Order: sequence, then C-alpha cells, then structure tokens
Amino acid sequence: MYSLPLALALSLSLSIAAPFSPAVPAAAAPEPQAVQARMAPEIPTISPSSPEGAPVTYELRLPVLMYHHVVHDWQACNEMTVTVGRLEQDLQWLAEMGYHTILPRELAAGEPLPEKPILLTFDDGYRSNYDLAYPLLQQYRAKAVIAVMAYMQDNPGGNFLTWDMCREMTASGLVEIGSHGYAIHNLDGRMGNFVPGQANGVQRRKGESDNDFYCRVLEDLRYSFDRIAQETGVPPSYFAYPFGKTDPDADAYLAALFPVTAVTGPGKHTANLSKGLHQLPRFTVTMERPPWALLRNS
Repeated sequence: MYSLPLALALSLSLSIAAPFSPAVPAAAAPEPQAVQARMAPEIPTISPSSPEGAPVTYELRLPVLMYHHVVHDWQACNEMTVTVGRLEQDLQWLAEMGYHTILPRELAAGEPLPEKPILLTFDDGYRSNYDLAYPLLQQYRAKAVIAVMAYMQDNPGGNFLTWDMCREMTASGLVEIGSHGYAIHNLDGRMGNFVPGQANGVQRRKGESDNDFYCRVLEDLRYSFDRIAQETGVPPSYFAYPFGKTDPDADAYLAALFPVTAVTGPGKHTANLSKGLHQLPRFTVTMERPPWALLRNS
C-alpha cells in the first residue's frame, strides 16, 4: 500500500482539473457559543514524565490514526481513501468512547494530556481534507494534523490544499500543518509512488555521496519546514515519513528539526510515549479497518 491516489499523478501531470465538489458549508458546524455553553465534565490529565529541559516523554500509550484522502459517500474507495460518512462515524465513535484529540505541538510543548488522548493524522495534504474533513473537525471540535508535500502548495494543481486553506485551518486551532517533505515523496517521474528496489522518500541511494544526500534529501526536508513556517506563521512540529521509510542518515536531522515524527506502520500497537516522540507507529484507517476494529486490542 505505497501508491498514492490517482489524484496525485493527475495533478503532477497537470492533465485534468480538480474532481472535488464544493466544500460542505461552514454553517453545518455548530456555533462556538453553543459548544461552550455545554457543561462538560472535568477531564483528568497526565503530565510529562520527563525532567524539565529533557526530551519530552509521557508514561502513557498514544493511539495514532492515519488517514489520507476523503471522498463523497457515493464514490468508490481504495486503501488510501475513506468516505465522508465513514469519517463522521469515526469521529462519533471516538467521542463516545471518551477519546480526546490532541495536536503534535501539544506533545512537543510537554502540555498535560487528557487521560485518553488520540492523534488524528492525514498524509499528503489532499484538498478533500479541507472540503470534506475540516467541516467535520469543526462540527465535532476534533483536532488533526495534516502533513503536506509542500511542493504541491507551491505548485497548485487543484487536487491539493492551497496555502490559503492551510492558513485558515491553522487559525482555527483545530488543525496543525505538518511536513511530509517538499518533493522528497517521489514527486518526480515516479509520480509520488513507491518503487521497490529504489531509494524511496528519505532513503539514501546506493553509493550516494554525503554531499549529494545532503542536497537531495536534507535540504528538501529543511525547505519544507521553512515554507510551512513562512506560509502559516507556525513552524511545523510534526513530520510524517514518506512511505513510512526511515534512514539513519536522515533520522537525526529530522529529530532535531521536528519534535514529533511518525511512520506508516506497523499499526499493531499504540505509540509508547515513554520512549519519546519520534517514529511513532500509526494505525492505517480504511473502509475495512475502522478505528473500533484497530483499537480493540491495541
């Protein structure tokens, strides 16, 4: 499951217009005053276990859910997509089960966490995250991080978030814009897809010199950080490894640049925050693998 939805290839080739329908009206979300007026029970919190000044750790396990593209209920799905109706079911179920969504920047800052936290992540930065997912986040007051391939915001093709959308969602306080690299997500002749036997994402090519690796990979990572900070006004605290592939020559650099990083899998366990905030494992949510199935034995 390493191929991106066809939308990416189509955007890169600039051969068609965006297929998305207009956004769900913002008016569908409840008024903030109505939400604030509700009497909510006090939520127990858990403070960091790390000494002040040390890398942040918590004595708890954190479920991390991974989404990509969201489509209308009448559209077909693959391993990278869920329908908007199913996403709403997911958010309803998480709320009913007492989960409280958090953001990577809250982890990085060492803020007290709710007793039952969960991290919702979206990879790639599809426009559907704004058109279909964001109204639901507003409706349920749920938080999420969206890791963008910043090349797609600098070279808009219709299928991906614009910087204006990123700024709007950032200002809401519900969404954090993280990094998925600039163009390092195989945004070349491979059209964003994983190719077995090649260096994918941040992986070092066989025989690649230190200088070439720095220019090709590390500068890409730094540029993604800078562009997100410049456009949103908020330095990103989160990085999602493209294809979930790590590399020892990139890991230390990424850890220094981003306080929180995540990988694609293996998706069998919740992240153990007592070990730190880097390379957190995630559960891949699909139409066949909803949160209630994924988290049942985690």
